[in-house]
Amino acid sequence: MAWWLLIIAGLFEVAWASGLKWSHGLTRPGPAVFTLITLAISMGLLAWALRTIPVGTGYAVWTGIGAVGTACLGIVLFGEPLTFARLGFLALIVIGIVGLKFVSA
Repeated sequence: MAWWLLIIAGLFEVAWASGLKWSHGLTRPGPAVFTLITLAISMGLLAWALRTIPVGTGYAVWTGIGAVGTACLGIVLFGEPLTFARLGFLALIVIGIVGLKFVSA
């Protein structure tokens, strides 16, 4: 169950990080509220997951999911460049996330 909470927390991290872009530095009320709510949910789920998952593993997986997800949304929604190098390094992060899952209790 903790791993599912961690994955969901990572997805909420993607949401709040993307919300930062839409909120223009938290200056637009609607996107700013969305960002703050998704941030709180993400942190709460991370805290809950860390009750049983080691902090180093949990934090690395949470930030990895957030980094990969946010980079992918940046490419799709914000027109950020899509290069083979970028995809390769994102793949390395995914490999690290999966690896940590398999070597952690």
